[in-house]
Amino acid sequence: MARTGGRNSWIAWPVGLICAAVVATLAWLAQPMVPVSIVWMGDMLRAATSPPIAAAVPQPLSTVAIAPGDIDCRTLYPDSLWAELTWTPNVLLSQDFAPPATAVTTLTDALAPSVRISCHWQTDGGRAIVSTLAGVGTDAAPIAEASLRGQGFTCGVNGDAVQCTRTTGDMVEEHTLSAGLWLSSVETAWHPDAYGSRLAAHVWG
Repeated sequence: MARTGGRNSWIAWPVGLICAAVVATLAWLAQPMVPVSIVWMGDMLRAATSPPIAAAVPQPLSTVAIAPGDIDCRTLYPDSLWAELTWTPNVLLSQDFAPPATAVTTLTDALAPSVRISCHWQTDGGRAIVSTLAGVGTDAAPIAEASLRGQGFTCGVNGDAVQCTRTTGDMVEEHTLSAGLWLSSVETAWHPDAYGSRLAAHVWG
């Protein structure tokens, strides 16, 4: 058999043996992962042929008995709005049980709210948003509507909910009352798109 020029058998044999030893070592080390790989491949094949499972529908907060301290600001916000706010540059969030930040102080006295959570957002340039979820009496909606209309708010009824809004300069104040809950928001020089309606949709579903 003709030999390839330049090949030295004294070097080729040791190199071949070393390569074989490396392959054998790798195969031995990989043995514990063989059952795991088989299970993973089986799961992938079953997932590809199984019908899709419907995602769980988030439960509206209005259907849950909420006591003070049961929820936090993360619970109050839908995922998309939470991401939008938290990704705002230089934003600061604090939460407490302060009463609704409304300019109509007589409304707070009349409704005697039991605050579930108040979320205070602040960023640069004096921009701020305060939103409060509170429990109120089941007869609070008509009382709030009459009081807010008298203070220049525009009110409407959406199903069982009373919604009132007023814009003064760079400040927007919104109130939604339904099913024994009062959602109040005050936006100062910061107005995320459809902020109040997105928040209300998450609370009432």
